[in-house]
Amino acid sequence: MLPLPDLLRALDSGELSPSEHVDDVLSRLGSDTTNCVVALDADRARERAAELTALSAAGRRLGPLHGVAVGIKDLVDVTGLPTRCGSRLLADAAPATADAPVVTMLRAAGAVVVAKLHTHEFAYGPTGDVAATGAARNPHDPARITGGSSSGSAAAVAAGHLALAVGTDTGASVRTPAALCGVAGLKPRRGAIPGERVFPLAESFDTVGLLAADAASLAVARTALGEPGASAAAVLPRIGVADDDWWRPHDPVIADAVRAAADALTALGAPVAAQDTPGVAELAATYPVITGAEAYATHRRWFAERRDEYQPATAARLAPHAEAPAHLYVDARRERRRVGRALLDRLGASCDVLLCPTTRLRATPIGATEHDGVPVLPSMLQLTSPFNLLDRPVVALPVPVPGLPAGVQLVGVTVGEDVLLGLARALERALR
Repeated sequence: MLPLPDLLRALDSGELSPSEHVDDVLSRLGSDTTNCVVALDADRARERAAELTALSAAGRRLGPLHGVAVGIKDLVDVTGLPTRCGSRLLADAAPATADAPVVTMLRAAGAVVVAKLHTHEFAYGPTGDVAATGAARNPHDPARITGGSSSGSAAAVAAGHLALAVGTDTGASVRTPAALCGVAGLKPRRGAIPGERVFPLAESFDTVGLLAADAASLAVARTALGEPGASAAAVLPRIGVADDDWWRPHDPVIADAVRAAADALTALGAPVAAQDTPGVAELAATYPVITGAEAYATHRRWFAERRDEYQPATAARLAPHAEAPAHLYVDARRERRRVGRALLDRLGASCDVLLCPTTRLRATPIGATEHDGVPVLPSMLQLTSPFNLLDRPVVALPVPVPGLPAGVQLVGVTVGEDVLLGLARALERALR
């Protein structure tokens, strides 16, 4: 699959029609081996593509994504398709009666929704191997995880099936699968892309995001959804390279990826310096308390009445919050505000963008809870969740390394998505 800018050039020039493109995508998804698809919307996609092909023939374009096939994570409502959230509890869910706003925006931009994509059950996990439909499989090694919870979105892009997919990110769920599958992911600030009609995990942090092959594709998609996609700063932003022990990955190849990114940014002329992050461990410790309490509040009735229908791993994560005293949640929210303010003040005084690894490990075997004695779940979550707690925009980028993919995060400390995406595009060009 072409990256999104190249795909749009082919569609706009007439080299490729929307119908040809959508037929190709449906064929790819229909023969997929990564388990990234939970439902194809083939008939309606072909009908929509035919309408767009007729518009193209008449010299008209519906919008900036005219004819582009997109996939939607199965937490997000799509008219006429059930939203099952990767769970047996929703196996008999009725079709959605309306699109989520993000889907409405994509359709208005000319995109063609072709499929609902795999998610870790109820988005409550960063591995992508816990779902009623089985594990999603990494296109680079089908015995390994994709990362989660936007598992199908990352796998579909990495496998070359789609140029663009929608995901969600509560603590890791766009960025971790992006890193493990070797694609790019955007986690905007919360609410920057509307989150209505998306099944909640933790309302304090739930964020709709995007996955694509590269930052240039993310920038095009972001512009299509109504925000400046990328801008080149007049002066390159100050780059802080997270340097505390907290950020040290367990896999040395990931550390090499961070160094390669820092060296490339230095070569571009950006001011790059080591950056301490005091309080980050204390901040991160509030994440499971807040997320767990909010998730349990959503699932409380189902969990009491239908616990056996949850995947065992999901039930095990929900169970401790059934009896947790309310003050733990309140205390964690207060600690988040206190420590978060102090950390942002410290970061903003010395850097505009923070560079750090995305995960501590690369893709691990499906079902593994430890890898070389290192717990898998926290390794996929701890380096991403602080930026949901701080509500900062983040671009996750793959860095060329031997073997399985590895990724880094560019975090907007004082800058917004536009500058962040512009920097990410410059970095990916420098890394090629």
